Amino acid sequence: MHSITHPLQPLLSKVRRIARLSEADERALLAVPHRVGRIDANRYIIREGDVPRECCLLVEGYAARSKLATDGGRQIVSFHIAGDILDLQHLFLERADHSVQSMTDAKLVWLPMVALRDLASEHPAIGTAFWRDALVDASIFREWVLNVGRRDAKTRVAHMLCEFIVRSEAAGLGTVESMRLPFTQEQIGDATGLTAVHVNRMLRELTDEGLIERTPGVLRVLDWPGFKRAATFNAAYLHAAA
Repeated sequence: MHSITHPLQPLLSKVRRIARLSEADERALLAVPHRVGRIDANRYIIREGDVPRECCLLVEGYAARSKLATDGGRQIVSFHIAGDILDLQHLFLERADHSVQSMTDAKLVWLPMVALRDLASEHPAIGTAFWRDALVDASIFREWVLNVGRRDAKTRVAHMLCEFIVRSEAAGLGTVESMRLPFTQEQIGDATGLTAVHVNRMLRELTDEGLIERTPGVLRVLDWPGFKRAATFNAAYLHAAA
């Protein structure tokens, strides 16, 4: 019904996975005012303390949500892929309490918050999808707390990668057999509470065990059931919608 080149198509595709939309819902979503921009890798999209007036949709590329400790150390609390609204919470929370940075060159679409609030109010199915998306984000955050706080180093890394693979597959961005891996080992370390050296050691162990194969920028899982076991990965917390 709609061209896949529409800037809001990734958002529509994600909302379709979450909620059943009518044609009127879809037309309204694609009619939301927006502006398109691009950003280089490793740039701030949102800074902690900002008071945003627009929400940001990630259309191409990858981003990371993070917090900084007083000593400057960074803790990544989630990774984001095409179709994710990076700051949906700012529809109702005025000030940003975290930062979001691009991990790769990225294409972004900015949408006025007022327009999104009106859309959610006038089209309850879309409002429900936004609410569900925020709840799934909260579920992911809980899993990440468990991952960093209670799993050993190899399990942490494997679990983070399993989640990324499942979410990316759902968005049509790759398969278990061949998945773009946009993270540096330092970024994986910031997400798992490990040093880059320790991350490298854990990836090497997973490779030596015949579970994965890595080439520059690409991850291939050779034994998906075994990799999930190594990660103690159960995708239930993603609620089949992430």
